[in-house]
Amino acid sequence: MGERRRDEAWLAAAWDDPRTRVLVVERGEALVRPGPALVLLSREEAPEGERYLLGTDGDGVAYFAVSAPLPAVEGTEPADLRKVGAALSDRDAGLLTQAVGLQNWHTTHTHCPRCGALTTVASAGHTRICTVDGSEHFPRTDPAVIMLVHDGERILLASGFRWPENRVSILAGFVEPGESLEQAVAREVWEEVGVTVRDCHYLGSQPWPLPRSLMLGFFATADPGQEPRVDGEEIRGARWYTREELKAVTEAREILLPGRVSIARQLIERWYGGRLPGDW
Repeated sequence: MGERRRDEAWLAAAWDDPRTRVLVVERGEALVRPGPALVLLSREEAPEGERYLLGTDGDGVAYFAVSAPLPAVEGTEPADLRKVGAALSDRDAGLLTQAVGLQNWHTTHTHCPRCGALTTVASAGHTRICTVDGSEHFPRTDPAVIMLVHDGERILLASGFRWPENRVSILAGFVEPGESLEQAVAREVWEEVGVTVRDCHYLGSQPWPLPRSLMLGFFATADPGQEPRVDGEEIRGARWYTREELKAVTEAREILLPGRVSIARQLIERWYGGRLPGDW
C-alpha cells in the first residue's frame, strides 16, 4: 500500500467509496461490539479528525483510521489492545494495532525535531512534513528485546516495583545504540537480575504500539547454579519455577502471568508446553 499513500486521486476515491470502513481511535481505544469485534463505520458515520490509511483487503475494501473522540454507538464499549487484542480476529487486531501506533506517533510528534516548527500530516498519515524547512519525518519504532530465561528445567520470572505483588513476567528492555539483539538480551538480563545467559535463540516478534515498540522475543539459557540478584530499581523480585511449580502457583492465583495478547505469555506457554491459567 506504500504507493497509494501519496496518490491523492486514489485516496479521495477510496474515501468516497461506500464500501470503505473507518476505525475511530481515541487515546489508544476504539469501540468494540460483543464478540469482540471492532466497530467499523462508513465514511458518512465517521467524525472529523486526522485520517490514516490502514490498507485494503483482498476484495479492494479500503480501511482508514480517524483520530477523534469516540462516537456514541449503542451496544458498544471502548477498549484497548490489552483488554481485547487477544480475542479479536486477525484483521481487527491488525487494524487496531496499526491505528493505535500511528495515533500515538502523531500525538507526540507535532513539531519538527530539527527546527521546532509545526508539522502537518502527509502520506495518508504515514509521514509528517515540517511547515518551515520541509523536512519529512516517519513513524518511529523502538526495538526491544523480551527474553524467557531458563536453565532447562526452570524458568525465571520477575516482578516490577510498580506492579501488584502477585504480577510477574519475563524480562525485557530496549536495544541500545551499537548493540546486536543478542548483546541486548545478555546485558538486560545481567543488569536486571545478575544472571549470565548464553545460546540466545530468536523465536518471534510482536508490534506493541504502547507507545511504539517492536518486541523481539528470545529464549536464553542461563549458566547453571545462578540465583537472581535484583537490580533494586526496576525489579522488585525474581525467582525460578519448575513446570510443576508454575502450574501450581498459577492455578492457586499466587502469581498472575501477562495477558494472552502479549508475546511474553506466548513465550511462557511455549516453554511450559501448554496453556496456563490466570492473567493480568
